[in-house]
Amino acid sequence: MQKLKERWGVTSNFQLTIIFIVFAITGSSSVFVAKPFLNLIGLQQGNFPDAWWGTTIYWILRILLIFPFYQILLVIYGWLFGQFKFFWAFEKKMLTRLGLGFLF
Repeated sequence: MQKLKERWGVTSNFQLTIIFIVFAITGSSSVFVAKPFLNLIGLQQGNFPDAWWGTTIYWILRILLIFPFYQILLVIYGWLFGQFKFFWAFEKKMLTRLGLGFLF
């Protein structure tokens, strides 16, 4: 745990615990939000009852939607838990590594 605290620049175990909680909540929430969003735009898993490609398209879109929802929710939950500075820096670093640094 000490190496992780040093790597992330975290000073206390409490702060590290909050960061882990934010990561857990964000992951679960982003998966949860993707399904109603697809329903909102009219794409449901049952729209293609016997077509394997319809189910495949549904799941590919759902997985692709999870990524942007995760990015947005990570910063929001980080702010709600008082760790905005950490998660904003984390977000910028992660998106830069993915080649999306031009967004900042």
